[in-house]
Amino acid sequence: MRTVVERELELKLVLSPQRRIPVPARLGYVTDDPYAVHVTFHIDSAHPVHWTFARDLLVEGVFRPCGRGDVRVWPAKAEGRGVVLVALSSPDGDALLEAPAAQVSAWLERTLRVVPPGTEGEQLGLDDELDQLLAQ
Repeated sequence: MRTVVERELELKLVLSPQRRIPVPARLGYVTDDPYAVHVTFHIDSAHPVHWTFARDLLVEGVFRPCGRGDVRVWPAKAEGRGVVLVALSSPDGDALLEAPAAQVSAWLERTLRVVPPGTEGEQLGLDDELDQLLAQ
């Protein structure tokens, strides 16, 4: 059975140490794609921006800096509260986004209850498909 875990929240696009602008976003997790998280930015616009990266990266990034290349994640403090910073790089440019740590953590906990770490492969049904192939 396919399960979807979503959360809408407001991220901040960090333009400079003193300037941030709000960006509506949606976090998404689907059991059909159990290793990935999906983030959609500008959800109300005609051309939303989609990013997909490893759920493990976001889970680890809540606690310590991780990732390299296109997606990097690390915990920080902003205005006295915990945040998760996500740096995204693409050929179109770079973005630094700030997410409320409590909201991201609560959403991640929901995804981890639906598909516990280490059980992602079971969601893919590969064993069943392999059994069917070998039976032929």
